[in-house]
Amino acid sequence: MYDTIVVATDGSADANRAATHALEQAEQHGAELHAVFVVDTDRHAEPALSSMELETIEVEEWGNKELTEIAERGDGLDVEVTTRCCHGKPYVEIISYADEVDADLIVLGYHGHSHSKGDQIGSVTDRVVQNAGRPVLVAA
Repeated sequence: MYDTIVVATDGSADANRAATHALEQAEQHGAELHAVFVVDTDRHAEPALSSMELETIEVEEWGNKELTEIAERGDGLDVEVTTRCCHGKPYVEIISYADEVDADLIVLGYHGHSHSKGDQIGSVTDRVVQNAGRPVLVAA
C-alpha cells in the first residue's frame, strides 16, 4: 500500500508518536522512510554572523540529533531511513520534500513544540493537510 513514507519531526511528543507510527508502517509495507526536520526560518534567522547564527546552528544540530534517533530506531526494525535537515517554512519544505520523493504518505504529529493549545491541530500540520495533495496521517 505504501512504498514511500515521509515523517516530519520537531522533537515534540506528538512528532515522536508520528515517527513510531511511520516506522511501523514502513516495516509493515517494506516502504522507504524519509525523516525530515525543518529549521523554521520565520522563528530562526538564517545564519549571518550574529547571535542568531548560534541559535540557528543549535536548532539544526538538535534537529539532526532527532533525525539520527529516528534512523537508529529504523535500524532496529530493518527499516532504512533517509534523513534531511533543511531550512525554510516547515509546511512548504515538508510538502516539497514529499513531492520530491513522490511519497505515498506523510505522517505528522497533531501539533508540535510551538503550539500552545492542546485541543487544536498545529498550524504546520493543518497547512500540510490542506495543501499536500496526498494522504496525510496525523498522530496524536
